[in-house]
Amino acid sequence: EVQLQASGGGLVQPGGSLRLSCKASGFISGDYAIGWFRQAPGKEREWVSSMSSSDGATYYGNSVKGRFSMSRDNAENTVFLQMNSLKAEDTAVYYCGVAPGYYAAIKVEDYKYWGQGTQVTVSS
Repeated sequence: EVQLQASGGGLVQPGGSLRLSCKASGFISGDYAIGWFRQAPGKEREWVSSMSSSDGATYYGNSVKGRFSMSRDNAENTVFLQMNSLKAEDTAVYYCGVAPGYYAAIKVEDYKYWGQGTQVTVSS
């Protein structure tokens, strides 16, 4: 069983930065995508970014491209989401997920495993 632990959220002023972490435990056979999604109150879960386990290639949604970046620490089984130039509209609960068998997945239904979510609030 794969378990994901997301952390790093908090309150930050507009223009500030945060780094989220997602630590994975358990074994996943084959390639997979690991991604970040976010969900604001009253809205659907929105894809933010994805990384391929095979080559580390990263992909970003248009609303965060150029401001957010994913990285990984293979030794710690952890991926990170560095969020810069944060805006009020980035406020949401952020979830990390794993999509087994995918190179890069952007649909919620492609993800089989989810972390518990971490709250990011951007406000002055």
